[in-house]
Amino acid sequence: MANRNEILDWCATQLDINQFRDFCPNGLQIEGKNEVNRIVCAVTASQAAIDFAVAQQADMLLVHHGMFWKNENVVITGWKKRRIQTLLCHDINLAGYHLPLDAHQRWGNNVQLGLRLGWQLDGCGGEQNLLQFGNLTHPQTPVELAEQLAQNLGRKPLLLSTKPQQQIRKLGWCTGGGQSFFQQAIDTGVDAYITGEVSEPQYHLAQEYGVVFIAAGHHATERYGIQALAQALAAQFNIHQQFFDEPNPA
Repeated sequence: MANRNEILDWCATQLDINQFRDFCPNGLQIEGKNEVNRIVCAVTASQAAIDFAVAQQADMLLVHHGMFWKNENVVITGWKKRRIQTLLCHDINLAGYHLPLDAHQRWGNNVQLGLRLGWQLDGCGGEQNLLQFGNLTHPQTPVELAEQLAQNLGRKPLLLSTKPQQQIRKLGWCTGGGQSFFQQAIDTGVDAYITGEVSEPQYHLAQEYGVVFIAAGHHATERYGIQALAQALAAQFNIHQQFFDEPNPA
C-alpha cells in the first residue's frame, strides 16, 4: 500500500509535468482515499473505465485522457456528473497525464508504440518534443507498413499513399490526434508519418509531397503509455495494477 501523494509526487517528477503547456490538468483530478493499493489504468476516464475500477475495488484510476479540458463547459451535468459521482461515491482517485505521457522517452505513448512495432527509435523533436523519429529495420512498402499496424493494433488504419511500391525507411510519428504535425514531419525528411487521426488537409499534403500518411486510430495508438506508467508505479510502490481496454474504433 502506498500514500496517494507519494504516487502523485513521483509521477510529477518522473514525467516532468510542469514543463508542458497542456489542454488539461496533469496529476490528481478527483480526490479519493489517501492510501492506494490497487490501480486501474485506462486510456480515457470513461464511465466504462470508472465502472471497471469500481468492480475491481481500485483506489486509483490512472488515465491518459482525464475529465477536464480547456474551453469546455464548466458545469457538472449529464455524463460528467455521472462519472464524477461514481468516483466520489467509491472514494476513487482519478489521476490523468496527457502531453507529459505522450512525450516521455521511456514510458511515453510515442516510445511505447515504436517499441511495440519494433521500430528503431532515434529520438524526438517538434513542438514540446511530441514528434518521435525512427527507422524501420527493413524497408517496407506503404501497404506492408499499414498491415503491420493493423496486426499489432487490431484496427485497420487509413493509408494515404501515392506510390504503392515506395520503400519506406525513415518514420515520424505522434500518437493520438497528431495529424497537425504532418508538415513538421515532412520537413525533417521522413518517408512516412503515423498518427491516430486524419483531417482533410493531410490528404493534400500526402499527395503533393509524396510522403505516406497513416491514421491508425487515436485510442489504438495510445493504449501503451498508460500501461507502461502503471507498471512502473506497481514496481516502484509494490502495488497492484490492471489495464482496462475498450473497443473504441476512433
